[in-house]
Amino acid sequence: MKAFLVGLLFLISISVLSFVIILLVPLLAALNFVLYIFVFLLVSCFLIWLLGKFILWAWREFKK
Repeated sequence: MKAFLVGLLFLISISVLSFVIILLVPLLAALNFVLYIFVFLLVSCFLIWLLGKFILWAWREFKK
């Protein structure tokens, strides 16, 4: 009887955890979208900074 109750408790806990994970899927999708936007903005800022560094370097080289 004890093994049956342990097995039943295990199955119930697995089903509850799977239900919670299914509920978290939209949250994970939203976080994925936010992370994509954040990385895009970070890379864009880096490329703008790199372009500025290149323009300043080229200006100094052509000025000589």
